[in-house]
Amino acid sequence: MGKMVYLMGKSSTGKDTVYKRLLQNKELGLKRMIPYTTRPIRSGEEPGQEYYFTDDEGFLALKNRGKVIEAREYHTYHGLWRYFTVDDGGIDLENHNYLIIGTLESFVKTAEYFGRDRVVPVLLRVDDGVRLQRALDRERRQEKPKYQELCRRYLADEEDFSEEKVKEAGIERIFSNENLEQCLLEIENFLSG
Repeated sequence: MGKMVYLMGKSSTGKDTVYKRLLQNKELGLKRMIPYTTRPIRSGEEPGQEYYFTDDEGFLALKNRGKVIEAREYHTYHGLWRYFTVDDGGIDLENHNYLIIGTLESFVKTAEYFGRDRVVPVLLRVDDGVRLQRALDRERRQEKPKYQELCRRYLADEEDFSEEKVKEAGIERIFSNENLEQCLLEIENFLSG
């Protein structure tokens, strides 16, 4: 029976880097589970890699067909952005293990959908000052930096990943990503154990 490894953390905790490295570890045998979003694509992103990009019409069509497992929406400085997980026929938990990036809220809803015993939480944590500098550095590399959105996300993360919500979600193990190699080793040991 397969598992779904649910990677999450506040913005700029290194989720994308950890995600890519865990996928490279053939011993873990993880397949990609790619979420959907209506937000604009960032420079350097490719459709079908980090996200499947769609618009509100695409979201509503999937929702009306009963394919949306969970959805979140954010009123950003650049409009309404949706992030959502879709049961698009590519999930086979009987035979495969999957890796997905999401939020605490999406983890809870996905665990309800598939069963808590099949969804394994991996929560990353980084010092807030380091996180803010990483986010600023990443935003500066964008063709059109969205600094207001960076600030909104940073502040929203404080509430979305509060200690109370982490506890309510039943997450007991948190991985510090101050040192990438050490963090990966701890996650790999956790998943293999």
